[in-house]
Amino acid sequence: MHFLILAILCSVSVSVLFKLVKRYNVTTEQMVAFGYVVALSLTYFLLTPDFKGLGFTEYVLQSESNWIFLTLGVLLSLGFIIMSKAVEHGGIVRTDAAQRLALFLQIIAAVVIFGEAITEMKTYGVIVAFFALFGLLYKPAGSLGNAKIAALSLAGVWLIWGTTGILFKIIALQGDGGVSLFMSFACAMVIMFTYLLIKRTQWTAPSLLAGIVLGVLNFGNILFYIKAHQFYKESPTIVYATMDVGVICLGTIIGAFAFKERISKVNIAGIALGILAILLLRL
Repeated sequence: MHFLILAILCSVSVSVLFKLVKRYNVTTEQMVAFGYVVALSLTYFLLTPDFKGLGFTEYVLQSESNWIFLTLGVLLSLGFIIMSKAVEHGGIVRTDAAQRLALFLQIIAAVVIFGEAITEMKTYGVIVAFFALFGLLYKPAGSLGNAKIAALSLAGVWLIWGTTGILFKIIALQGDGGVSLFMSFACAMVIMFTYLLIKRTQWTAPSLLAGIVLGVLNFGNILFYIKAHQFYKESPTIVYATMDVGVICLGTIIGAFAFKERISKVNIAGIALGILAILLLRL
């Protein structure tokens, strides 16, 4: 469980970072790109991925897992771009809901792909978790942008975050995920820098500094998330639900006390249901 707690702390810290950098001259795309450089470096030096004596290109061509890290690389980079569109046209609340309700896809995968047996208590826990998510994400509807773009981008966020969670579970089952993580970060880094070069972006020092912090937090989040899956290898639902509900619970509390965001009675009920859901999923 301590791996899950650390993953939740890192994930919420990323959200806090995104909120804080708005006050400074930070370009989100640059921050993300620099973040992948840091995450890639940490993966190489701390996890020491074993390429079995092969060169980078040779390993990519010969590895049976190349589809995993290539897919993850695309999704990890594309996800932030699509998320920015979802926030712009669909609103922050709906974007957050789409991201966290990817839990639905991951639970289906836990049963269909990974063969997890869902107990009666876990079924109750999943049901309570969904009510908790709706309660925690509840806010009055605001104005929306282009309806078509909003619908497509929100669907994209839901699909991308659900798919990445499933792929990280597959990496966890492989044992040492150092190589897959390294390759995924490398692919995401190349895509982000290519995108920025095409845009002819003006590089800024604050974006570099924020990227270093983001890279450390992103690496920690993914590493501890995979470690949690390895520990609960027979019960991926526990990881999926606890991570999603835990992140929103902690994020809601930090938003209220650190950023003075208002919490409604529905949000408070969502926090209580979230704690109940986590307890049920552990039975």
